[in-house]
Amino acid sequence: MIAMASVLAAVFGLVIGSFLNVVVYRVPAGISVSRPASSCPTCKSEIRAFDNIPVVSWLALGGRCRSCKTSISARYPIVESLTGVFFVIVVVSFLAQAPETLASAAVAARLLRVAAFLYLAAISVALGIIDTEHKRLPDRIVLPSYGVAVALLTASSALANDWADLGRACVGLGILGAFYFAVAFAYPAGMGLGDVKLAGLLGLYLGYLGWGPLIVGGFSAFLLGGLFSIVLIALKRIGRKGGIPFGPWMLVGAWVGVFAGRAVWHGYLSLIGLAS
Repeated sequence: MIAMASVLAAVFGLVIGSFLNVVVYRVPAGISVSRPASSCPTCKSEIRAFDNIPVVSWLALGGRCRSCKTSISARYPIVESLTGVFFVIVVVSFLAQAPETLASAAVAARLLRVAAFLYLAAISVALGIIDTEHKRLPDRIVLPSYGVAVALLTASSALANDWADLGRACVGLGILGAFYFAVAFAYPAGMGLGDVKLAGLLGLYLGYLGWGPLIVGGFSAFLLGGLFSIVLIALKRIGRKGGIPFGPWMLVGAWVGVFAGRAVWHGYLSLIGLAS
C-alpha cells in the first residue's frame, strides 16, 4: 500500500509542481494563475500539452522553447522534481504510522489529514521561492490557506470523532501568530505582517500534530535562520544589519516540527527528566 501511495504521490507532486511554477511566476506579478494559457515569455507561443509534461518535456526539448529555441530555466524541472519528492516524503511519513483501526471513517480521516499536509507542502514550495526572490509572502496564497487547512483538518477530526487535535490547532494558531505579531511590533524592520500571517497558519498545522511539533517547529525557524545569517555575515555576503527573507526559514522550521517535533521534544523532556 505504501509503495503504491508513494508512486501516486510522486506523479501528483510532479503535476502540482508544474502548476507551482505558474504560481511562482504569476502571483508576484499580479497575473491570474488560470488565464491566459502558459506561453513562452520570449516568443509568446502557447505551450502545447505534449510540451508541458513535468520534467520529461524539459529534458526532451533540451531546456529550450520548441518555437524560438530560447533557453528555459532549469528551475522548472527542479521545482517539479522537488515537489514530487516532497509529496512522497509526506505521504510515507503520515501513512507509515500504524492506524488504530481500519474502520472506513478512520481511514478517511487519515487521508484528509494527509491531504491537508500535502497542501501545506505545495504552498511551502511556492512561498519559499517567492519570498526568497521578492521578499513577499502574498496574501493570495497565505490567507485562503487558512480556509483550506481548517476545512480539511476539521473534517478529519469529525470523522475520527476526536476534537482535541483541532482545539490544540486553534491554540497553536493563536500562540504562534501572537508571538510573531509581538516581534513584528517590537522590531518592524526585521519582521513583516506577511510573516505574522504565515505564522498563524503554521501554528495551526503544528498545533494539530501536538505541543512538541509546535514548540520545535517554532523554535527551529529562529535557530536555522539565525545560523544561516551568521554564516552569511562570516562570508561577508550580508552586513550585520542586512536582512534575509525569514519566510523560508519559518517553513523549513515548521517541517522540522512536522517530521521530527515529537521525537525531539520527547528527547528534550527525557534529558531534563520530565518525560513520562
